[in-house]
Parts: sequence; structure tokens; C-alpha cells
Amino acid sequence: MEGYKTLMDIAQSETGLKDFGNDSFLEGLEILVNALRNEAKLNAMGEQVLQGRILGHLKQRLQIEDWYRRHPEINSESITAPLIGISLPRTGSTALSFLLAQDDHSRSLRSSEAAAPCPPPSTKTRDGDENFEEKARRAAGLKAHVPMGADGPAECQDLMALDFKSQIFLAFAQVPSYAEWLLNADLTSTYLYERRALKLLQWGFPEKPWRLKCPTHLIYLEHLNKAFPDARFVMTHRDPADVMMSVIDVYADIVSKFTDHTDLQYLAELNITQWSEGMRRALAFRDAGNETRFYDIHFLNMRRDPIAEVRGLYQWLGETPSDEFENNMARWWRENSQDREPSSSSDARDYTLDLNRVRPLFQDYLNRLPTWTQHT
Repeated sequence: MEGYKTLMDIAQSETGLKDFGNDSFLEGLEILVNALRNEAKLNAMGEQVLQGRILGHLKQRLQIEDWYRRHPEINSESITAPLIGISLPRTGSTALSFLLAQDDHSRSLRSSEAAAPCPPPSTKTRDGDENFEEKARRAAGLKAHVPMGADGPAECQDLMALDFKSQIFLAFAQVPSYAEWLLNADLTSTYLYERRALKLLQWGFPEKPWRLKCPTHLIYLEHLNKAFPDARFVMTHRDPADVMMSVIDVYADIVSKFTDHTDLQYLAELNITQWSEGMRRALAFRDAGNETRFYDIHFLNMRRDPIAEVRGLYQWLGETPSDEFENNMARWWRENSQDREPSSSSDARDYTLDLNRVRPLFQDYLNRLPTWTQHT
């Protein structure tokens, strides 16, 4: 793994561009690269994939700034009242995002766009356009843990990675110093840069309401709110003990491709720490006068009747799903019944994880859950 300054030089050389925009990304980039070099114990595939991913984000940032330089009118685009999905992971949030993406009157962040915002979609066709994220996944032999597809909705992780403050890196490598720093970092610049990328993606198209989603937003809602003060939130819910086992499984599967020294106990502690603190912050944000900005959906209710859950969400938004939208949702749900988030098949003892210790960390959340989801 090259040093972070060398990686910046390579990105500039390969694109012929020099301007990365403001320097908010530098601290995260330096901490991440140092952690990958000194802590992650990457194998050859890990070196190749992680360095390629970092270079990809750096080159995309250079290209975004170049598009803004050549077309300053992009900054006049308006991102109005996005609906943003937040949650613990493995709560059905991805399935919900795919259902919402069936509405032609809204705008989702596509996987291909998230991984490669440039050139912007208004200037290209997506036919045959395989992004670097998909290439990396195939090269690593990674199985899909959630429904995927180049034109399917994606989490905001890749756009956040443009500022090098993204939880996605924690799922690819064991980088404890970066993880500790990230949990306490100010992500205001990250969300402002995501907004900048969304304007570029929207440029050249009629304005539609954005449907975004990323579980890790719940850790940083105060910072996200500074960039999207009119956002509304849909929050999906599931038993935290089931969630922890499932998400730790996902991290272990991915990390093990990139190192020959997977530390299962570290991955368990990492996720318990990150998500229990994230939920504590999310509760505090809701309590700080933001409760009416949230709509809640329980995982079990979504599995029983997903169309009814989306109808309820749209009623809350003041909208009515069209017949075409409902038919498209029903077809997607039927055709993808095998690809939705499963429960973990692992034994907690594999991770030296005491599930009896998990639930107390989420007790305040569990106490509120029945009230939040009573409308369903």
C-alpha cells in the first residue's frame, strides 16, 4: 500500500487533474492509509482492492471538481426534502430502498452512480458501464449480502468515502485507529460533499425527490442535519441481538477475503461499539425536537406486508402511491424473495460474543420501539 501523498499524486497523474477541492478529506485519508499499512495485515488481494478503491475515490473527487469548474451552474441545483433511510444494519432497509426505487416519480442513488458520479449520468449512457466497485467485488469473489445491481439503489457510503469519512472502510479491513477516529469525527464536510455529488448527479434532469439510505447515518444525524436540514427519515427496526450477529457475519466474510488474520472478536466488539453508540445518538437526535421527522417500520411488519408499509410511509409523506408503483413493488418483492436480509447462521461463541450483553446496550431503544411502530 502506497502512502497517502503518493496515492494523491497517482490520482492526479492518471486523471491529468490537480484540484481536489477543499482539504476536508485529507485527515481521514491519512489516518485510513496509515491504518491499512500498519494494522490491517492485508494480503495481496487486500492490497490491490483497497488501494484501487482509494484511488477510485480520489480520481472521482478530482473529476467532480473539474465538472464544477467547467459548469458552475451545477451548484444552482436544488436538493429539496430528501427522504433518508436510517437504521441498524440488516433491518430490511435495503429491501425498502429497492421498493421505493420502483416509483418513477422519485430519484434513488444508483449503485453505478454512487461508485462513479463522473461523468454525470446526463452526459453518458449506463449501458455496459461497469463501475470499479463491482469490479472489485467480482475480483475478490465476494458474495452479495443484499440485493444488488448497477441500476439498483445504493447506500451513501461511496459518496461519503469521497471525503474519506465512511464506515465502508471498516467492513473491508481491520483498522482500529481509523474506526476510533471515525466514531468521533465531525462528518459535516462529508455530508456537504455528498450534497455536492448529488447536485452533479441530478444536473440535466427534471428535479425529483431523492430517496437515500445508509444505516450509518444514525451515528452522525447531527452532522447530516447541517447539510440536509429539511430531510425526513424512515427508520427500519429489528431485534438488536439478531442484527449484531448478522452484521458481524457480513464484516467477517468481507474482511477475510483481504487478510489472512481475521480477528473475529475485534469485529464483534467493533460493531457493538459503533451501533450502540449510534443508536444512543439517534435517540438523542429524535428527542431534540426531531421526532416528527421520522417514520418507523418494523422488520417483521415489512416481511408480512411490504406494500402496506410503503402505503403508510407515503401517507405520512402526503403522497399516494400510483397503481403502477404498487404493481412494480409487488413484482420486485416476488422476484427477489430469496435475496433479502437473512438471519445469522453463526454461533455467538465464534466471536466470543455474549448476546445477553447486547440487549442492555439497546434497552432505551427497545423501550421506545413499540410506540414508534404501533401505527403498523
